[in-house]
Amino acid sequence: MINSTTYDVAVIGAGSAGLQAAQTLGRMHQSTIVISNDRYRNDPTGHMHNFLGHDGAAPAELRLAARKDAEAYADVRFLDVVGAGVTRISGELGAFVLEVDGEPDVQARRVLVAAGVRDTLPDVPGIAENFGDLVAHCPFCHGHEYAGTRVGILGAAPHVAAMASMLLPVAVERVVLTHGATLDEATAAGLARTGASVVTTPVADVRKAGDGLIVTLTDGEEVALGGLFVKTAWQPSSPFAEQLGLATSEVGAIRIDALGRTSVPGVYAAGDLAQGPELPMPMASVLVAAAMGQVAASACVQDAALARIA
Repeated sequence: MINSTTYDVAVIGAGSAGLQAAQTLGRMHQSTIVISNDRYRNDPTGHMHNFLGHDGAAPAELRLAARKDAEAYADVRFLDVVGAGVTRISGELGAFVLEVDGEPDVQARRVLVAAGVRDTLPDVPGIAENFGDLVAHCPFCHGHEYAGTRVGILGAAPHVAAMASMLLPVAVERVVLTHGATLDEATAAGLARTGASVVTTPVADVRKAGDGLIVTLTDGEEVALGGLFVKTAWQPSSPFAEQLGLATSEVGAIRIDALGRTSVPGVYAAGDLAQGPELPMPMASVLVAAAMGQVAASACVQDAALARIA
């Protein structure tokens, strides 16, 4: 069954990108439906940082306040779904159909995808339990919280040297845990130049101890840390890029132009799954995601306006 209402814009996702998009669209009197399954990338963390005016706030508090703002506009409707949320998108500019788990289909003239991504953590016992607090993946979000301590970096890929260099003003000591892998010459040389130490013995487990972590190596040695940075493997939390034939980047993100437009007319993207021009990867940040949501929503409005006068 297809809902008889056709919305100007269907926003998929109610994180910071989707909520800001909804507020922008509501202020411009665009009939908007926001479809959410209440799953968020930053759920594991109790506090978010590096966000103007909200440094240290709980992510859920920001979402609650942002949703209240968006709901104040009569043209915005929220559809909270238990389950998979939107399972399929088909159609074209002016006539998209969104299939929603357990709900009637939704029709929309334009679609703004802000469904986010899913992280896969390194398979080391204890990392998942401490992720978002004493284990993190972003130094801009959590680095300051480890200030004045010995900070660990798990991995042997080239990024560990850059991470160690960024943490030089923050940590009193930086230790790279290669987890049994071998560093290439350039990475090893970069780490040596920054004074970071390297431990090659594989990691057996990670556990919380007081205000910090204890990393136990497979030979029984223990390394005390104030925090540990890991690299997550991520993938889009939805199959919409494949379903709609959207252009994607080498890392699997949806490619967008400077205004959030994808390669398919009428489809826009914002947030952690969207990669702008000339960027090597998506800029994963709550504040950046919100800004992208505002820009993409503005493009929806402007494109509709231009179509009416063409």
